[in-house]
Amino acid sequence: MEGTASKEKTKKKSFFSGMKAEFNKIVWPDRETVSRETVAVLICSVILSLIIAVLDLAISFGLSFIL
Repeated sequence: MEGTASKEKTKKKSFFSGMKAEFNKIVWPDRETVSRETVAVLICSVILSLIIAVLDLAISFGLSFIL
């Protein structure tokens, strides 16, 4: 029984030390990169929402014209 408990502790310790080692390998982007990518996402979101709004307006106008 005691061997099983120590194996579990070793697995947990090994898991967390491996996770810490992988976490230390992460290269975090600098503030300028994050801000540029945020602006790009916002611009793409606005453009996509405008395209969807125009298509929705065109479809609703077309359906009201037909009916």
